[in-house]
Amino acid sequence: MFSSIKHKLSRKGTNPISRSASMKPEANSHPQVNASPTTRRPAPGANNPFQSPGDAPPAYSPAPNAAPIPQVTVSQPSQTADDHYAFLTSFDTIFLIDDSGSMAGGLWRETGQALEAITPICTEHDADGIDIYFLNHGDSPFHHNVTTSGTVREIFQVVRPGGGTPTGQRLNAILRPYLQKYAKAPETTKPINIICITDGEPSDDVESPLIQAAKKLDKLDAPAWQIGVQFFQVGRDEKAKAHLKQLDDELAEIAGDDDLRDIVDTVPFTGEEGTQLTGDGILKVVLGAVNRRLDRKKSKDLHR
Repeated sequence: MFSSIKHKLSRKGTNPISRSASMKPEANSHPQVNASPTTRRPAPGANNPFQSPGDAPPAYSPAPNAAPIPQVTVSQPSQTADDHYAFLTSFDTIFLIDDSGSMAGGLWRETGQALEAITPICTEHDADGIDIYFLNHGDSPFHHNVTTSGTVREIFQVVRPGGGTPTGQRLNAILRPYLQKYAKAPETTKPINIICITDGEPSDDVESPLIQAAKKLDKLDAPAWQIGVQFFQVGRDEKAKAHLKQLDDELAEIAGDDDLRDIVDTVPFTGEEGTQLTGDGILKVVLGAVNRRLDRKKSKDLHR
């Protein structure tokens, strides 16, 4: 799966990434739209982001046949030719964390531990680290360019769950300034993956900012991989699961545009009792989403 990713990225005339783009989202933006692209759930098994605590954690080791993605010219992370997570070099990684009241306790610890595991892997490939946003807690410079597990731990100790689930509003606050930046400097604006971890049904309109973003990307003729949004459910809330299924299956229908680009992937909780979200599982799903977008882009190019 990894061996063709470099070739696919190189199909665009220019390197998809030239410089790391730092973003400062607007804190109080309110989305007002309706619709977005259809998505496909990752197949169970290899891409299952949930794992039983009794299982040994997955080893962070090179994949046998992985190929590197094009290098970023500003960040100079270390990597090898067979690096399992080489694709991270080409993307900025952003986490949007549900800090509503229902996340308190075990789900909060589980989410924090997953981010602690992911951070050093991301930093190894992108010296800028990761950015962390919360649904209710205000934005902070301390949450940007996070490069160590210790910093993640501190952040999750300071931020305490409480409040509602304004997922759409916070997504819009991230996506809108990013799209403005991309419109001004497409060749130097690094692609992003937004990983949203939540346990409940949103209290606002999530579809609108996703549809707006997809339409804007189409208008700008952006690469298929420029923006990816992955939703992961923790906990067993059935309404949250149903909403994720709707995001996965019905966004194109809501948008009234069957050709709207796919920027969304959703992963409802499907694990057995006692399973939990893992950092390695999250990254495998993100990689699978990137590859599907590249494959769809290649297919469209071949049938023009």
